[in-house]
Amino acid sequence: MYEAVIGLEVHVQLSTASKIFSGSSTAFGAEPNTQASLVDLGMPGVLPVPNARAFEMAVKFGLAIDAEIGKESVFDRKNYFYPDLPKGYQISQFEKPIVGPGRVTITLDDGTTKTINVTRAHLEEDAGKSVHDAFDGMTGVDLNRAGTPLLEIVSEPELRSAKEAVAYLKVIHSIIRYLDISDGNMAQGSMRCDCNVSIRPKGSEVLGTRTEIKNVNSFRFVEKAINTEIHRQTEILEDGGRVIQETRLYDPDKDETRSMRSKEEANDYRYFPDPDLLPVMIDDSFIEACRNTLPELPEARQARYIKDYGITDYDAGVLVADRDVADYFSEVADTSGEGKLAANWVMGSVLAELNQTGSVIADFPVSARQLADLISRIKDNTLNSKTAKTVFEALLVGEGEVNAIIEAKGLVQMTDTGAIEAIVDEVIQENPDQVANYRSAPSDKQGKMLGFFVGQVMKKSQGKANPQAVNQILNSKLGS
Repeated sequence: MYEAVIGLEVHVQLSTASKIFSGSSTAFGAEPNTQASLVDLGMPGVLPVPNARAFEMAVKFGLAIDAEIGKESVFDRKNYFYPDLPKGYQISQFEKPIVGPGRVTITLDDGTTKTINVTRAHLEEDAGKSVHDAFDGMTGVDLNRAGTPLLEIVSEPELRSAKEAVAYLKVIHSIIRYLDISDGNMAQGSMRCDCNVSIRPKGSEVLGTRTEIKNVNSFRFVEKAINTEIHRQTEILEDGGRVIQETRLYDPDKDETRSMRSKEEANDYRYFPDPDLLPVMIDDSFIEACRNTLPELPEARQARYIKDYGITDYDAGVLVADRDVADYFSEVADTSGEGKLAANWVMGSVLAELNQTGSVIADFPVSARQLADLISRIKDNTLNSKTAKTVFEALLVGEGEVNAIIEAKGLVQMTDTGAIEAIVDEVIQENPDQVANYRSAPSDKQGKMLGFFVGQVMKKSQGKANPQAVNQILNSKLGS
C-alpha cells in the first residue's frame, strides 16, 4: 500500500493596475502585444522599478496566514530560455522572500480539520503566453502578461490526497478573494497551480521521487490530475519500475499526465541577486499599516456566523468560502432577521441556481433585499414553502417585487383552520381505502403514509394551505 505526498505551488496574479516593474497595464483581454513596454521586453538600458502595491498585497497575505514577514526582501534572476520570456530570465525571489513560514487550516469531508504549513510566498513577474491556435502550424507569443505581478505560495508536502489538495487550494482562493488582492479567476489564469506529487510505502518516512504537474487551472482538474498521477506512479512501482523526476502536463480530454521536460533543480536556474534592483527594506510601520486594512477573514467570519445566526459549523463554512456569497447572505440574514432561514435559502435555492447556470452571485437576478422580503413573508405566514418557491422562481425571471408577485398570483397562504378542515374532510371522504390502510398500519409506518393525504390537501388548496395546520388536522382526524 502506498500513500501520496503532495505539495502545491499556487501562482496568484495580483490585482494591481500596472505591472510589477513597469507602468504597463495589467487589464485582461487586450489585443496581443499591446501591453508590453520596453521594460517588460528587457530592452538594453531600461531599469525595473518595483510596484509598492504588490508589496502591500503580499504582506497582507502573509499576515492573513500568520506568517513571518521578510523585513529584507531581495529579488533574484531566475535564468532560463523560453520563447515567451523575452529577457531570458525571470525576476523572482529565492533566498529572501517577502513572506516566510505560515499556516492555513483546511476542513476535510468528515468535518475534521488539518493544519497545512506554508513554506513561503514570494513575489515574481509572470512570463508571456505561447498561443498555439492562432496560426496554422506555428506558435505565436503574446507578451501582454509578461511582467504581471505574481505571488507564488508554496506549501509543505503535507497533503495526503487529491481532496486535501483541493481543500487547501480553496482556502487559499478564499483568502486572496477576501483580501481583494486577486480575483482568483482560474479560467483567465489569475490563479494557477503546480502540483508536486510523489508516493511512498505507507509508514515510510522516506520521500519518493516527485513529479510536478504544471499550470492546472481549475479545482476539478487539480483533483483529477493528482489522482491520475498517483495511479500512474503506483502502476510503475508495482511493475518494478522507477518514477522519473520530471515536469508533466495534465490533459483533461484524455485524463492523463504527459511528460513535458526533466525536472529542474534550483542550481539549473543559476539564481543570483538582480543587479538592477536594490533589496527592499520593510519596516514595522508598513506591516502595521497593512494589518490595519485586513478585512474579517473567512475563519473569523465563520465563527461569527455560528454565534450570531445560530447556524451549523458546516453551513457557516460553505457560506463564508466565497466573500461575495458571504456578503449576500449577511444582508439577507440581517434584513430579514432570520439567520437560519436565510442560510437554508442561500445554500439551497441560490447556490443551486448559481451552479446550474455557471454564474456568480454578483450577476444573480434576485437581490439580497428581495430574498429577505421573501423570507419575511414566510416568517409572517403569508407564504408556505411551496408558494415561496413559486415567488422565488418569479423573481428569477424578473416578474417584479415579492408582494406584487404574491398578489398577482394569489399566493397568500390559507391559514383559516375551518377552511383547511373542510378540505381535509373532503380528502378523507374521497379516499376510504387509504384511510383504512393508514389506521391499520403500525405507528412507525403511518408517518410516511400521511404524506399522501398532505399531498392531496395541498393539491386541492393549490399549494396555499398552511402545512403545519394541515398536518395537525390530518393527525387529529385520521387518528379518531
